[in-house]
Amino acid sequence: MTDRTAAITAYWDAAAPTFDDDPDHGLHAHHTRAAWSALLHSWIPSEPLDVLDNGCGTGSISLLLAEAGHRVTGVDLAPRMIEQARAKFATAGREARFLLGDAMEPPTGEQRFDVVLSRHLLWTLPDPEAALRQWLARLRPRGRLVLVEGRWRQAGQTGIPYVTGAESLPWNGGISAEDLSATVRPLVSALRVEPLSGNPHLWGGEVEDERYALIADL
Repeated sequence: MTDRTAAITAYWDAAAPTFDDDPDHGLHAHHTRAAWSALLHSWIPSEPLDVLDNGCGTGSISLLLAEAGHRVTGVDLAPRMIEQARAKFATAGREARFLLGDAMEPPTGEQRFDVVLSRHLLWTLPDPEAALRQWLARLRPRGRLVLVEGRWRQAGQTGIPYVTGAESLPWNGGISAEDLSATVRPLVSALRVEPLSGNPHLWGGEVEDERYALIADL
């Protein structure tokens, strides 16, 4: 583990106990949970699929996917995030596989997925373009990549300054839909972008920064 990876792991471990306090992380409010559930239903076919939730955090999105009938694998670098995700599933009486590992190269072996989903992760990665290639390589033919991203006013998601050297990350502070589309488009057969900033139910209130989903098909 590099020094930077260790620092990133420590940061998200420290954030884990209060991570779900943010409305769009914990999805405690019915309207927020319902809004994310509806989005996932619109992006992912209803038949049971193998879905990789990459950078799953505390597993809130993973749980919505499992409740929709999908077979979920969650990956996260932070042990405490994985612990909370497993506990969340145990409380809900649902099953999923959660793996501790670097989302840059998910430790899923030779398994291939129908959908790879990632939310608010790319800005934290030292080489997001390499990560995207890794994620696409884990898709089955005609698989789908779903990226929920944005261009943040502030890079830190927890109110705590991000790791030392974060300013050197390629996409520190997020990436615009235009720039991410330009990066992904040569790697896929079809791509669309859905703006998400205008739906306050998703975020627990009004937001002013750019937030969107990019849905790409092989």
